[in-house]
Amino acid sequence: MAVIELDHVSKEFTSYRRAGRLRRTRVHTVAVDAVSLTIDEGELVGYIGPNGAGKSPTIKMLTGILMPSAGSVRVAGVDPQRKRMELTRRIGVVFGQRSQLWWDLPLRDSFDVLRHVFRVPAARHAENLATFVDLLELGPLLDRPVRQLSLGERMRGELTAALLHDPTILYLDEPTIGLDIVSKTRVREFLAAVNRDRGVTIVLTTHDLDDVERLCSRLVVIDHGRVVQDSTLAEVRRRYAPHRTLVVDLAESWPALDIAGTEVTRIDGPRQWLRFHRDEHTAAELISQVAATAPLIDISVLEPDIEDVIKHVYGAA
Repeated sequence: MAVIELDHVSKEFTSYRRAGRLRRTRVHTVAVDAVSLTIDEGELVGYIGPNGAGKSPTIKMLTGILMPSAGSVRVAGVDPQRKRMELTRRIGVVFGQRSQLWWDLPLRDSFDVLRHVFRVPAARHAENLATFVDLLELGPLLDRPVRQLSLGERMRGELTAALLHDPTILYLDEPTIGLDIVSKTRVREFLAAVNRDRGVTIVLTTHDLDDVERLCSRLVVIDHGRVVQDSTLAEVRRRYAPHRTLVVDLAESWPALDIAGTEVTRIDGPRQWLRFHRDEHTAAELISQVAATAPLIDISVLEPDIEDVIKHVYGAA
């Protein structure tokens, strides 16, 4: 069942530019241009694009902060702008550079304030809090003021705050920005668990493409206000980066392997890199040919780097 529906949604902003000493000209900027998109319940969708592509205005229209200039938006069956208060209790939002926690209050008190804001029954709030404290290892942090928390600790608190009222939809804007690798891993594992175990629909906007690769089952790419790609990550790779690489470790140094359908792109002692087209050959058949040609010790298959793939998408757009 669709929980997010955008039908030919556009958002235009008007600004003024000086045109002489006393005159100004009106400038119209189209931030979102006729976007149509449907997201089903329980999906985890990466919504990405370069700076200025239209990601933030889209999320703001989905949360009711902005009204579309054209088209219609429905989230959880309601118009976000007209039913904003009703929708607030059904969505959670985490912005990587903004906080919904009280700076001078202990983390525990911030969570208690939010219980009253969202009118969560005390028993349900306690149950959710215990679950998230366990998953995110927040126990030692609950009595510390938010201002004393590190960026990674504060982000774990932000995620808990966004989910305590049992939202069915969670919007994430750069949730791992500035985090170290340990904190990123913990946040990613938590989001995957929330999506899998609680069925929360997650829309993730980020410039960290590792987040997309590790979490998202679906990728929506927006550029210049228009959706230019909407598919799985595997389909994006197949379309924009059709080649894979076979990394072969031989028992000894060997001349460039002559394997049909491959191109040796690099040799480093007994290791060789063989490039091949994913639609023309399988890794299994090539491995068999390599094993029959040279003394093989180890082998691995490399997919194109996700950043390179997305660069091709932007370039095509």
